[in-house]
This record gives sequence, C-alpha cells and structure tokens, in this order.
Amino acid sequence: MQDRMADMMEATRLTASGRLTDASALMQRSLNESLSEPHGFASHSVEAGLTDRLRDAMKSVTQGLERSVAPVLEGLGLQGLAPQARATDAPPAEPPVADGPSFTDGSFTGLHGTREYKLFVPGAHPGTRPLVVMLHGCSQSPGDFAAGTGMNTLAETHGFYVLYPGQTSRANGQRCWNWFQPGDQDRESGETGIIADMTRAVIAAHRINPRHVFIAGLSAGGAAAANVAHAYPDLFAAVGIHSGLAAGCARDVSAALTVMRLGPVAEADCVAPVTPLPTIVVHGESDGTVNPLNGEQALAQAGIAGLTPEIIEDVSQGGLPYIRTRYADAAGHVRAEGWMVRGLGHAWSGGTLAGSYTDPRGPDASRAMLNFFLANPLKG
Repeated sequence: MQDRMADMMEATRLTASGRLTDASALMQRSLNESLSEPHGFASHSVEAGLTDRLRDAMKSVTQGLERSVAPVLEGLGLQGLAPQARATDAPPAEPPVADGPSFTDGSFTGLHGTREYKLFVPGAHPGTRPLVVMLHGCSQSPGDFAAGTGMNTLAETHGFYVLYPGQTSRANGQRCWNWFQPGDQDRESGETGIIADMTRAVIAAHRINPRHVFIAGLSAGGAAAANVAHAYPDLFAAVGIHSGLAAGCARDVSAALTVMRLGPVAEADCVAPVTPLPTIVVHGESDGTVNPLNGEQALAQAGIAGLTPEIIEDVSQGGLPYIRTRYADAAGHVRAEGWMVRGLGHAWSGGTLAGSYTDPRGPDASRAMLNFFLANPLKG
C-alpha cells in the first residue's frame, strides 16, 4: 500500500512538471500491479479503496492532458476547425461529410497574428469542393459581408466552402484591412501571412480541392485580396477585386488616399509586378470612394496586355447597364474579366439589402466571380 501511495505522489509530481505521458504510464503500471496481487477478504476493502483512488488519479491525469493539449491546438490555429490528422504511417481518415450546411464562428492564430473568422460549410456532398475566401470592406464584419453578397446561398447551391476572415478594430480603427502597409502586403508577413495561413488550415481540415481555392474582396478587402493573391500565386488560383485596388499601389496612408482618389499616377506606383494571374474586376462607374482607374490598373497588373479583349454591353435585370470585357489568351481561354457598371457607386453589385454597401440592382457580382473562378483552377 505504501508503494501505491508513493506512486500516486510521484505521478502528481510528474503531472505538475508537465511530464503527463510519464505520469500516465506510472499510474497504469501501479494500477495493474494492484489488481494482479492476491488479496484476503480483510485487506480487500482497503486495497479496493486504493484502487478506486488510483482510477480517479488516472482520470485526473487524462483530464490534465486534455487541458494541456487544448491551448497548444489553439496556438496552432486549429480552434474552431476540424482537428488535423496526426502524422502516422497510415493515411489520415477523411473527415465526415456534414448532413446540412453550417455557418460557424472561429478564431485562428498563426505565426503572423490572430483573427476571428466565419466559415460556411455546404451540406452533404461527394469528394472535395472549392473554397472562396472573402475579405470584407471597412466597417464591415464577416457576417455582414456574407449577408450582403449572398455568397452563402450560392455556396450551398453549388457545394463550395466560404471563409470570411475578420479584421479587428485593434489592427485598424475602421476595421479596414491594412492593404497600404508594407508589412501587410508581402508573402509570409502581416495580414497577408495571416490570411494565407488561415486558408491553409481550412484546406487541411476540410474537404477542399487545393486547385480550386480563390480569394475576393470589396474595397479595402478587394485591395487586400489583390495583395494576398499576388503574394501567394501557388495557393490562390484566381482573385476577384470589387471596388478595390491593384496590389501594392500604396505604401503609406497618404499614398493610399491619393491613389483611391486619383488612381495610380503611373504603373510604377504599384510595386507588385505584372503577373498573369486570373483576375476579375467589378467596379462602379460612379464610385466616389475608389476611382475606377484602380480597377483598370488591377487588370493591367494581371497581364491583359497580351490578351485579346471581347467587349459585351448589356443591362442587368435590375436596370443598371454595364460593360463586360473578357480577355482571352491565344487558345481562347478567358484569363481576365472587367465589369464596369454604370450608375453603381461604392457598393457590391447585385448584393442584398441584408448587408451594408450593396446595390441589389445588379449585375450579380457574386455569381460572375464564381463562374470566373470555377473556369480558372490552379495550374498544376
């Protein structure tokens, strides 16, 4: 009995020092020894009580292990996401298919910082599915942006995931993505790094096709989406920029205000190089917040100089006329699109009044972006 008590004390010490595996092994060994020893009737009640305490101690060790591991998982950015498979020789088990759609909150912490998010998961579906990352504009939230764009409705119809990272008021007083800050524009740094790492975590935890991962945003979110897509062309197959700006076209607040008002004075103002990245741009001709010239610059940055334009003029069902220009390569594949909507201000085209900064008159920017995205998977 004294040996058992000594084992319990030693297990407690090991647990307190963080050696949970050693503590658990010691308790298991001590319990097995106790159960294997012969007992008379008189001593059985005493030893039984000790055995019960040993079981309780083992339960305490197990609970301590769970409490110790949970903060580590959160630190890896897995809070709110399905747990990643452990590294073993056997292939990881495929995560279960959801019976119905869900729209849940979560928090991600990576090497570059922490952000909240909302994740839309479609209902039951076979195989892997696309993922669209949506970056809201200033003063918006993930939930507001989801409601206004109606992207979740499309996602459920077509079976794709939607990730809505959220900016914090601590990072920016107006909850704008800091698209104009050098530390938030480049690969593996700042907000671009947070968004990319969050995207990778969702891909690892869910049924995502890595060749069908896209990013889009509105206003400051559109500019941030351009930064992220150009920093990670190996992760994002295409980008959608609504009422936003080209990548790297400002490096401080003063320059940001100037380029928003006037557009880039010269192509050299945008530090991101011309890259043949599939890009769709939607901009209101009457946008008084972000000059439509910024949309043209985003298309130029995507490399449309080497593509053949096709201009289509039409009127949306809501009554707003628009000019849609499709830019095709030599094989006839459309690699870029520009939608200039006449009469549209600084708002998501074709959005719903359930969210802010929307104009329901159309054309439907969400549907246009999805159609473009699915036609441009990541080359591999």
